[in-house]
Parts: sequence; C-alpha cells; structure tokens
Amino acid sequence: MNTEVLIVGAGPCGATIANLLGVYGVRTILLDRAPAVIDYPRGVGVDDESLRVFQACGLGREVHADMIQNQALIWFDSNQTKLAEIAPSGQPFGWPRRNSFLQPMLETKLRTGLQRFEHVQLLLERELVGMRETGDGLEAHVIGADGTEETITAQYVVGADGGRSTVRKLTGAVLEGSTLGARWLVVDIKDSTYHAPFSGNYISSKRPFVSIDLPFGYRRFEFRLNDDETDEQMVRPEAVEKLIRTHFNWTGPMPGLERSRVYSHHSRVADRFKVGRAFLAGDAAHLQPPWFGQGMNSGIRDAANLAWKLAAVVRHGAEPGVLETYGQERRGHARALVELATTLGRVYGPKTMAGEKLRSYGLRAMQRIPATRDYLLQMKFKPMPFYAEGVVLDPSPKDPVGRMFIQPDVELPSGERVKFDEAAGDWFALVGINTDPAEHLDEESLQYWRSLGARFLRVNRSRAGSHMLSAGSETVVLDDVQGGFRDWARTRGDREIIVIRPDRYLAATCSSRQANSMTRRFSAVLPVKTKTLTSK
Repeated sequence: MNTEVLIVGAGPCGATIANLLGVYGVRTILLDRAPAVIDYPRGVGVDDESLRVFQACGLGREVHADMIQNQALIWFDSNQTKLAEIAPSGQPFGWPRRNSFLQPMLETKLRTGLQRFEHVQLLLERELVGMRETGDGLEAHVIGADGTEETITAQYVVGADGGRSTVRKLTGAVLEGSTLGARWLVVDIKDSTYHAPFSGNYISSKRPFVSIDLPFGYRRFEFRLNDDETDEQMVRPEAVEKLIRTHFNWTGPMPGLERSRVYSHHSRVADRFKVGRAFLAGDAAHLQPPWFGQGMNSGIRDAANLAWKLAAVVRHGAEPGVLETYGQERRGHARALVELATTLGRVYGPKTMAGEKLRSYGLRAMQRIPATRDYLLQMKFKPMPFYAEGVVLDPSPKDPVGRMFIQPDVELPSGERVKFDEAAGDWFALVGINTDPAEHLDEESLQYWRSLGARFLRVNRSRAGSHMLSAGSETVVLDDVQGGFRDWARTRGDREIIVIRPDRYLAATCSSRQANSMTRRFSAVLPVKTKTLTSK
C-alpha cells in the first residue's frame, strides 16, 4: 500500500491533519488501532484558533454547532465565593475564544469529513509496530486486529498517536519535563440537572476542584486526591457521589455516571518534533496539565502548521527544507503553554491555608483595577504564537509578522458577506489593501506566486465607490465591510501588501513599491523548485 503521507492516530490532531491534507489534495492514509471513536468525553475546551483551523477543513460551522459558545471561566475560593472571571468578548480570528465541547462528537464529525476525499483513507484496528526509512520515504509495518500484516509506504509519517506514541519511540525522540505529584479524579456525568453555566475552578488548600458545563446535559467534575486515597477506592460510584454532594451541595437524585478515572498531570515537551521523514504532533509531541484547556488546542495548532508544509512539498514543489521549520515554529509555543498550565495548577492548589488566602486576595485585588481586570477578563495572559523564525520575513516581537492574522467579515462582489478565510481560499493569499497586488509585480514575481498556488486579493475600504473596483483578471475584489482591514492598517504605515499563509499566519508585509523585492526575498524563505528568484 502506497501513500504520500501516513498519519498514525485518528484523534482530533490526526483527524485534523488528514482533513487539511484532504483539502490540499495530498494522498493520505490515517490509521488508528481502536475500532471506533472512544465514546466518553476527554478534552472539553476549544478556542478560536482551533475553530479557525476546523474552518479551514471545511467543517467550522458544523463542529461549532455542537458547542457551548462563549463559555466563561470563573475562579472561586474554597467557600465558593467568586474571585475572578475570564470571559473574552472579542473575536479577532472570527470565532468565540472559549467554547466547551464533547470530544466524541468532534472526532466523529472530523472522521465523517474525510469521506469527502477520495484520496484520503481511514483505516481502523491497525497498529503501527515498526518503521524504517528508505531513500525517498518510510516503510511502516502495520498489524491488524486479526493479525494481518501489511506494509504501508509513505513519503512522510506523522505521529499523532498520543502521549505513549509509538512513532516517537521508533524515532528515538523523548519527552523532556516532569510529572506532577498530585493525582486528580476526573468524573463525567450525563443528564445533569446541576445549574452552573460556566467552567468553575475552585482554589483550595485542602482539595481543589473543578466543575465544567458541557453540551447536551453532560458535566465534568475534577477533584484532587489526597495521598491516603487510592485510585481504586475513589473511582467507585459511592465515593464519586460523596465528593460531588459534599463539594456542590447536591441534594437531588444523582444522574448517570459516564466514567471516572484518575490522572497524573504531565508537563513534557519532545526534544524534537521532526526526525528524518517522521513528525510528532499533539500529545505525541507535548503533554500539559489541563488547567488552561490548551492540550488539544496545541495539537490543532501543530496540525495547521505541519499540514500546509507537507502539502507545499508534495503538491507545490517547495523544497523539503521548509519542513524543518515545523519544529522551529511550534516547539517554543508548545513549551510556553505547558509552563503556563503548570503554573496555573500551582495557583489552584496552594499547599497551605495562608497560600489560599494570599491567592484569593490577589485575584480580588486584580478585579479592582480596570487594566488588570481586563487582562484577566479578555484572557490577555494567554501566550499567543509568535514565529520568530521559519516561513516568515523580518518578524519582530512588536510586529504582526509571525502572528495569526485577523479574520474580519468581508463582502464578495456578489454582495455576500463571508468570513475572510472563505474569500481567501485554502492556500496562500497575496493581499493588497486598497490596491491590486498583482499590478505591482513583474512577470518573474507573478510566476513565483502562481507556481506556489497563491490567490490574489484586493480588499477595498468599505463602500469606496466604483473607482476602487479595478483589478486584473486573477484578482478577487473584496469590500472591507466590517472595517477590520481598515483598523489593522491604520497604524501600519504604507504596508499595503501582505502575505498570508495557509495556516493564516502573516508571513510578510511591504509597501506596493517593494512588492518585487519582497517576493524575491520571500522566495528564498520558501523556495519552490525552479522558481526561486534572483535578487535585482
């Protein structure tokens, strides 16, 4: 069996990579050793960046319809007195920033989405047991549930097979970091009648605990276990019920228990995200405590970053060196989120009553100062990805290059109002703000962007008049109906030309008079075979 990309692990990360490669036209096999989607909740939080990736898969609205949208996170003390709230209102990337979901429903829709692509196969009950690199690819040794052996040959292999990743072990990559000493009981119930329409984190020196409202009558509870409480003892239904009734004053009938499991929290990042022609993504590449809800979301960022680079090499003739930038761009941000989640875990579980009071006082004090209250409320403390190296041109910490670009609404020539990504297409976009970018390019530069498959877009200031509608035959004219580009450009000087990557990160900006020199410099960052330009 032969394919261009083999993905091991059909969880959210692996299934997202497969959907993106399906959109990009890459022949893909996705395999998983389980016979079906695991039918109980695991991950429960989705952010706006992930929703934008699902949008790129063509499934954004479909998966979002199953979620509780704009869900607040509230911090309480052990007496259940409110301390602080996180409820971001802005939607810079076109989607709500906090959403709760049921992972089995998401995975089912992601797998169903693969049926759109004749060039993508989902193979279940197959387990990877061996792998070796050949001259121009990898041979994967796979065994089916019935003992059948087969070899799958691929140009590239992606390990999205979880924290115990077989791909990681076969490549020799290792997870670096630590496992926290505390154990946590995670409980999911269904048909819940408990009314608390938010995520609640309860700070306590005795036993910190969590309550999360989930869609369709599900609810999650989490409790830190004491040293003298065994896993076997605490997962019993009677012990679970006692914890819930004690901490939430639950007096009515107890609904159905979906599952209860004890977890240890890991804070680990792989020493490498790429080994030869094999890549690690999601939990195979990094593990973090659940306190910021970014474990799965970090994996979805991996998926978006890696998928387009594989497609660029396989489908658009990009030099394979671009694949080295996957680890350059993703590893640092993954580590930053692991560190934040680990820190938040310490905040939620102070060791002494004095520590609990100090945390409570600090959070209350932050609410009294408008700037710090907004810092929490709008979730400004979340580390946003910034790619200081990789497929970016002249990134700077104070510059938008290397960061995810905004997604305002725009209007098509037909008058239809859509999210920007829907107008930009699923690949590279060369955008001119109030100008046609193609008009400023010489033939050699045009050929580079054409060979890369880029789309040319002109985004006019809203309702500017007919004199702004002129553009070449290759350029799509859009109306900045929401004013998002207007506001973005207001403090950006004369940078009318912008390059947006398929994962919606800003790759380069320049003035119209610099369009050709920017193109030549960018072709050195992302060389395409026979299309790398000479400087002039």
